[in-house]
Amino acid sequence: MNLKEIKELIELLVEKDVAEFEMERGDVKLHVKWGGVLATAPVVHVAAAAPVAIPVALAANAAVETAKSASVAAAAAEAADEANLHIVKSPIVGTFYGAASPGSPPFVKVGDTVKEGQVLCIIEAMKLMNEIEADAAGEIVKQFASNGNPVEYGMPLFGLRKS
Repeated sequence: MNLKEIKELIELLVEKDVAEFEMERGDVKLHVKWGGVLATAPVVHVAAAAPVAIPVALAANAAVETAKSASVAAAAAEAADEANLHIVKSPIVGTFYGAASPGSPPFVKVGDTVKEGQVLCIIEAMKLMNEIEADAAGEIVKQFASNGNPVEYGMPLFGLRKS
């Protein structure tokens, strides 16, 4: 979840007059609570090795806390790099699997070159195994989802550098 998505979520919560909201997606935890008049602008906290506060210009009064395992500097570098990537997103809600079975090698790993239509992973939904294929050719630069973890519709799965 990037800062733009967090900002859009906060704006939606303000529009719908939601005073408190909490979400947990993988290693990202988001807690939004607002009400009353705050003297300062809202702040997004990214918890890593050392907490860093990033001011966010919003019309609403909100406080957002996000916990991530990556360091803030690495996250900023990744965000700049991700802007140039083609993102393969989850077409369904389910459980992400990188291999056909627990003992099998993964379909793809970071550094692999893939062709359009090549199977990247499986998402299990309602006991059905759905093969997710590359919608572009390129090199796998980033894998966003972890094996065995839930994914949501539209959630990034892989970042490709198109060839």
